[in-house]
Formats: sequence, C-alpha cells, structure tokens
Amino acid sequence: MYYTQEQIDRANQADLVSFLQSQGEQLTRAGNEYRWKRHDSLTVRGNKWYRHSQSKGGGPVDFVMEFFGKSFTEAVELLTGEKGAAPPPDRHCPAPLSDFRLPPRSTDNRIARNYLTAARRIDEDVTGFFLSNGDIYEEAAHHNAVFVGRDESGIPRYAHQRGTAGSFRLDVKGSDKSFNFCYRGEGERLFVFEAPIDLLSFLCLFKKEWQKQSYLALGGVGEKALLRFLSDRPSIKTVYLCLDNDAAGNDACSRLVPLMPEGLTVHRLIPLFKDWNEVLQHRAEITDGKYLREAIYGLKEPPQEETVEIIRMNEVDTQTVEWLWEPYIPFGKVTIVQGNPGEGKTTFALRLAAACTTGGTLPGMKSLPPFQVIYQTAEDGLGDTVKPRLIEAAADLDRVLVIDEAKRELTLSDERIEKAITQNGARLIILDPIQAYMGEKTDMNRANEVRP
Repeated sequence: MYYTQEQIDRANQADLVSFLQSQGEQLTRAGNEYRWKRHDSLTVRGNKWYRHSQSKGGGPVDFVMEFFGKSFTEAVELLTGEKGAAPPPDRHCPAPLSDFRLPPRSTDNRIARNYLTAARRIDEDVTGFFLSNGDIYEEAAHHNAVFVGRDESGIPRYAHQRGTAGSFRLDVKGSDKSFNFCYRGEGERLFVFEAPIDLLSFLCLFKKEWQKQSYLALGGVGEKALLRFLSDRPSIKTVYLCLDNDAAGNDACSRLVPLMPEGLTVHRLIPLFKDWNEVLQHRAEITDGKYLREAIYGLKEPPQEETVEIIRMNEVDTQTVEWLWEPYIPFGKVTIVQGNPGEGKTTFALRLAAACTTGGTLPGMKSLPPFQVIYQTAEDGLGDTVKPRLIEAAADLDRVLVIDEAKRELTLSDERIEKAITQNGARLIILDPIQAYMGEKTDMNRANEVRP
C-alpha cells in the first residue's frame, strides 16, 4: 500500500489521548500529561509519547507500531481511517538505459524493514516513508535492501543493494552515479552524506521539518552525484557536507569544496562518532542531544558585495555654525562665488578681504575684530593690480598675506595652505580662481563649472 506524505503527516498529527480513548484504553491525568494504565511508565501529551523506563518516545505512527503491533501502513490507516493506494507504477519504470533494470521486488518488505529498524535503528516513520514511496524496497532473490536513485522526473537511474545479513554491497549494473539515493525538498539547503544509511540516520537525529530540505547520498566520496544535483537544483543556496568523521571524509570535503559552483555557502557537520549511524546507535546515551563533534562554517562563501558605510542622521552631533557674513559665508567651510566674467567677482573678493582686515563690514554684515586673510590669485599681478585695488578698498595690507609660489605652484592639496593658516592665525583664504589651484589632474574641459 502507498500513502502520500500528506497522509503520513496527518497520521503523525493525531492526538494520542483521543486515539487511546477510542480504543477503550484507560488513562490517568498527571498534570499536563496522561499516563496509560496498561503501561504506567508511559505518558502521552498531544501527539507525543514517552516511555520513561526505556528513555524512548516518538509520534503516533511509532506508537501504534510499537504498542499495537501494526506495520507502518496499517498504523497510518488506523490513525487516519484512510486506505492507501497502490504504488504509482511509473515510479518504478526502468530508466531509458538498455543495461539498467531495478532488481525484482520481494512480495513484502519485512526483512528489509527489520534490518533498517532493528539492526540499523532507523526510526519506523523514516523507514516507512521511504518504503512507502518506493525509494527503498526489498529485492526478491536475496532479500537485500535496495536504495533507488531517481532523476528530476522521478525515473529510476541508480540502485544500490545492501545485504540485510553480512556486509554485501553492490551497485546495480548500469546504474548512473549522477543520480544517487536522495530526497528532494523545496528548501534552499542540501545535506550530503557518503551512504544512504547515514542519510536516514541523520533524519532520525534531526527530524524537525526535515521534508522541507534536500538530502543526498554520494555512494562513496565521489563528486558526480553532488554536481548533478546542484546543476538540477539551482535554488540550493547552502550545502552541508555531512561526510564521515575519518581521514577519507576529511579528504573528500577538502576536494569537494572547490568543485562546487561559486555563489554557494558550504559548511561541514562532523558526527560525534565515525558516522551518523553510529551516532544513532548511541542516541539513548547522548542525553544532551548534541550529536555533532564539530560544525565548521564558511568553507566556501559567496563573493561579498562591498558594504557602503552609512551614517544615520540621528547619530550626527548638532554643531553651531559661526558666521563671517550670515547667511552667505560661514567660517570653516568652502564658499564658491559664481558669476559670469566681468560681473565683479574679484572686486567683491578684494573688498571682503579689506573688511576682514580692518573690522569693517559689507551690507548686512556684522562687524568682527580684524583678522589675517590669505589672498591667492593666479590671474592678476600682486604689484600692479592686487595691491592697488586693496589700497583703494582701504584694506590693512599688513593683514593680507600671500603664500609665495615663486618656487612651487600652489594646489588645494598643498600642505603649505594648512601651515600658513595655522602659523599666521588666518581665518579666511581666498583662491581666485579656484580651478587654478586644483592641480594637474583637473579636467580643464569642465573648468567653467567650478570657476568662482
């Protein structure tokens, strides 16, 4: 019989108190839980049960199989009241490869199921899920457990046989190792294992919402299945390498990381023991639930986009502006005087310098104590033009200073500007015109855009 994942989920959401009462069982309330009179060490709460004497618990499907002796499909039917369907025949059609055929099936999966649940300790619900959808089955001739790998269309392309007694292992002839045993979820994470048993064991250890993500067994440590899976599933963003905790697993991780496409994030999860099934076998002893020896993050990261540094205005300290001529010219700032040729920009600059050196004012300007002014010009001679015009403006010539450019032309990046201001206590520097002081790399084709 075949049950969909939706039906299995519905069975595992069943309320165990209501179920036991419907079966005529007697329960005793103990706080938020109920004790089952037939097994007084067992408590149930909602869809969870726990047998304290054996430190064992689980969900409704496990419960019905454990205490009512039902098979997986019988348990789902009893909990949901729904009949299963026959497995979809197209799920088991051979792949279009002439030499690949799935081994004939046994009439039931009893021996394979017992091997997985008893010998390997795989939980009944996980085992039942993969048996139900045909990804695991029991072959007829030797009762081996067969793990089926399918392509994106669900067509079998690979099969691995694992002996249920002894150590027999064999890939079925014609298997394409690009399509190994896996589970495809809709999430962005892929967990990668060496063997199907490790994959199943991991699901038992980290069961919460496991169906949302994807899981892949490599059938060893080769990269073929991994690269094909990533190619078929570009939605995968993060890969967790869950290979064995041994030299081969370590070497494989080092080799696989650089082979994966750029843009992925790759981490490694190292099991507490050699492999995940060994961890599962010791699960009852690991009381703190820490099944990892180590998690190594960032083996591979997507290229990081440069972060733009942002300043939030609520972090900026408010400062008071000191004005030379409010609201036109503040101290400590750059002020550009813009105008067409012949409109008197230089005349204005000279009269401003004169007012600053004498304590005088311009219209609307408050009087300030006289101070030093540095006046640099690249267009007018100092002796024949600048000085006569400063005298005409009644400037204090002793307070008008000029940085000597006889040996070296001045630029805005010249350290002499800062030194001249500091050494002479100047509070205003005038550059006329400003583009003459921008240095050699200035684009003079755009000079008129900044000409004061």
